[in-house]
Amino acid sequence: MSDPDPSQLRISDDDRHRIAEVLRTAAGEGRIDLDELDERLEATYAARTYADLVPITHDLPVAKPADLPARPAGAMPSPVVPGPAEERHLAVLSGLERKGVWVVPQHMIVNCFMGGADLDLRRAQFASREVVITVNAIMGGADIKVNTHTHVIMEGTGIMGGYSGPNDKTPVELDETSPVVRIRGFALMGGVGVSRKPAPGDTRQIRPRER
Repeated sequence: MSDPDPSQLRISDDDRHRIAEVLRTAAGEGRIDLDELDERLEATYAARTYADLVPITHDLPVAKPADLPARPAGAMPSPVVPGPAEERHLAVLSGLERKGVWVVPQHMIVNCFMGGADLDLRRAQFASREVVITVNAIMGGADIKVNTHTHVIMEGTGIMGGYSGPNDKTPVELDETSPVVRIRGFALMGGVGVSRKPAPGDTRQIRPRER
């Protein structure tokens, strides 16, 4: 029996994560744009064999998938990329949605009046290692999702409403590379909530936060 073709061997989740990190690095260096990054990440997590990974990185200066260095356990990429210093959004009787791969500005201001905002930061990139999101909700609300690698600081004020962050039992994997998201603002007869869950395609095991 002939030896199996290495390119047809099945890849592991670690292989997918390594290629995803290569893609995020390439985006941070300006080699691919954010639309390409989103498309290639989807192809990476859908890949089954090493041959499937070849066209994803064929035009990038990287090693073969099997030769890529392993990432330390628990480390997730948190690339800082060029982005705006500030963005302002207004949701009046309407909604604002951000999800997938997008760039969180250094300061994002969202005003919701009888409207809502859905901000999914789990696959986002950041214009700074620490970003500030100010959400003012008046008879409205905002739902913010972060991954297990993001450090969240809640500084909002509730007035007949509330600000709620990830509870202390939420599993996390924080280290020196973790981005910091500082959430400010006020909720008047409204609410702003932050939930933590793994990013789409991230199947690694995570440990509970130490009490």
